[in-house]
Amino acid sequence: MMDIRRFDIYRKVPKDLTQPTTTGAVISICCVIFIAFMIFNDLLAYIFIDVRSELFVDDPGREGKIDVSVNVSFPALPCELIRIVDVGVDIQDENGRHEVGFVGKTDKIPLDGGVGCRFESTFEINKVPGNFHLSTHSAQSQPDSPDMRHVIHSIMFGDKIMNNLKGSFDPLSKKETMGSQPLATHEYILKIVPTVFESIGGTVTTAYQYTFGHREYVAYHHSGRIIPAVWFKYELQPITVKMTETRQSFYMFLTSICAVVGGTFTVAGIIDSFVFTMSEMWKKHELGKLT
Repeated sequence: MMDIRRFDIYRKVPKDLTQPTTTGAVISICCVIFIAFMIFNDLLAYIFIDVRSELFVDDPGREGKIDVSVNVSFPALPCELIRIVDVGVDIQDENGRHEVGFVGKTDKIPLDGGVGCRFESTFEINKVPGNFHLSTHSAQSQPDSPDMRHVIHSIMFGDKIMNNLKGSFDPLSKKETMGSQPLATHEYILKIVPTVFESIGGTVTTAYQYTFGHREYVAYHHSGRIIPAVWFKYELQPITVKMTETRQSFYMFLTSICAVVGGTFTVAGIIDSFVFTMSEMWKKHELGKLT
């Protein structure tokens, strides 16, 4: 009967025929520590989710809507003052939309006993260049000196994105103009970049990152000073950012572990063999046996 042991390619050497060395022990300890460190890092890479980004040119088109959420405080502008001052949103774009005094899905929260006002609103805009602005234009009776100094808490476009995702989704957050002239008009120029986020579970979220520029000025007309406002002028860019959550496959994790263990032991064996050979040659040289 054929002995299956003849197929063993890992032949064992009797222990009494091996020779332990101090150098081999040091190399072995370093080898084990290095393998443990590499396996730990590979395990972290396997467990944690990574977000990969890619850019591609994509015309956002002229169809569809973008959700906008606005949260701005006016510390010196009352929400209501005997129904004289009324802050609203005016929306205008290149599709011909011109909506004055938008109040749908809008909340006005009095601040400091009615001295100021926190303005919160959500609305939709078309995917074309346009603007919206906060002003008193829709008020039945205009105040003499509307103070448009403000603190921006949030200006966001598209779906709500998770907080730990890196990006410029709300760069205007905490922007304040309390050191400006009370009667100045503020203008923000927004360059909006569509961003598609795909979670590890396959859920797709469409948000929008943006950059901004800001300027302020006191506007005048031949008839006198123009009523100040806070303008947000936006334009969509033809570049889309796609962010995808990925996790290393178990196959790649297992392959990496095998490569680390096998490669480390192989290199360590070569180093140990070289050091041992050089050591033996030196000993022979000292004894005068090296020819």
